[in-house]
Amino acid sequence: MRTYLPLFVAIALEVMATSALQASQQFTRPWPTALMALGYLGAFYCLSLALRGIPVGVAYAIWSGLGIVLISAVGWVAFGQKLDLPAMIGIGMILAGVLVVNLFSATAGH
Repeated sequence: MRTYLPLFVAIALEVMATSALQASQQFTRPWPTALMALGYLGAFYCLSLALRGIPVGVAYAIWSGLGIVLISAVGWVAFGQKLDLPAMIGIGMILAGVLVVNLFSATAGH
């Protein structure tokens, strides 16, 4: 779990930064723009720490999969963005793929 903690922090920072990117309104609002830049910088730093013990493909699968699910939820709650059924099914399949990699693959580095 110690190896995965920096990855989960990276994912949280990336979701925060992407939310701030939306709120920055194309970089016209300085505080969300600054939060976005700091969030991405912190996210990539934490991802680099996670790559010490997690293969890059597995780390990126988790990063992107969970990031998609979380940012979709933030978009729905914070920005009122709706997803149709095919989008929700696709996101569910992405989440299922992340679970398969982590639960059944020897590559995941358990």
